[in-house]
Amino acid sequence: MSKGFIVLAQNTGSVNYVKQAYALALSIKNTQTEVTDISIVTNDPVPPQYQHVFDNIIEIPWGDLASHNDWKIENRWKIFHVSPYDETIVLDTDMLFLDDISRWWEYCSNSNLKFCSTIKNYKDEVITTDLHHRKTFINNNLPNPYVALYYFKKSDLALEFFKVLEFIVKNWEFCSKTITTKNPQKWLSIDLATAMAIDIMGIEEQVIDPCSPMEFVHMKPAIQGWSPAPSSWQNVVSFNFENGVMLVGNYRQQFLFHYVEKDFLTDQLLAKLEGQHIYD
Repeated sequence: MSKGFIVLAQNTGSVNYVKQAYALALSIKNTQTEVTDISIVTNDPVPPQYQHVFDNIIEIPWGDLASHNDWKIENRWKIFHVSPYDETIVLDTDMLFLDDISRWWEYCSNSNLKFCSTIKNYKDEVITTDLHHRKTFINNNLPNPYVALYYFKKSDLALEFFKVLEFIVKNWEFCSKTITTKNPQKWLSIDLATAMAIDIMGIEEQVIDPCSPMEFVHMKPAIQGWSPAPSSWQNVVSFNFENGVMLVGNYRQQFLFHYVEKDFLTDQLLAKLEGQHIYD
């Protein structure tokens, strides 16, 4: 069965998500030993110097539902329909692989759909409850998926999930008021929409495993243990990336690093990722 990573990247006036996807693709090529294929889904131009790291460049189908929104998530339900792989790991663009995660594929292979539910801060501490960002989840007793990292297999269960997700995304105001009666969230969040879909389908135990090896370091400032939370984690703690090793505050980061802040990906960092990559 074919396996690969996929990322949806839509540029805004202030953020070059295609560039982020390029950096992520480089990190995959640099670290993975078994699955190295990555496809990008975008309607934006992919510069010629980026194209060699993507195995497929896929156009977003059925119109751009996010054209009016800077937080471009309305097309995320389409990933199932355009993925060229039998088994797919979906990622946010603003992430970097720092280690080989081949065992994740082995873990997921017996499932049709699995979501990451474990995040850590830069000190490798598990964030058990995110009261800052997930009040709506907690108050409405919803599942706790992190859609920056999840797996699906082309299957009936995954297809049904993405159909439910499509409905929620397209009918957000109705679903938000109906499902999240406590602290309803006015803006569309793909994490919350996913939690709603899982809850509607009654599949939480199937798709969320607290013992799953799938996890990532999440660099949102509010979950790093600082009080008060700063506007940028980069203003508080030092970081360094050399020869594929990422240190944040002298803590070595492992597996998958979600840097969150768009200005983290400098030209210097990108050059280091390119320097690691052995070009064909």
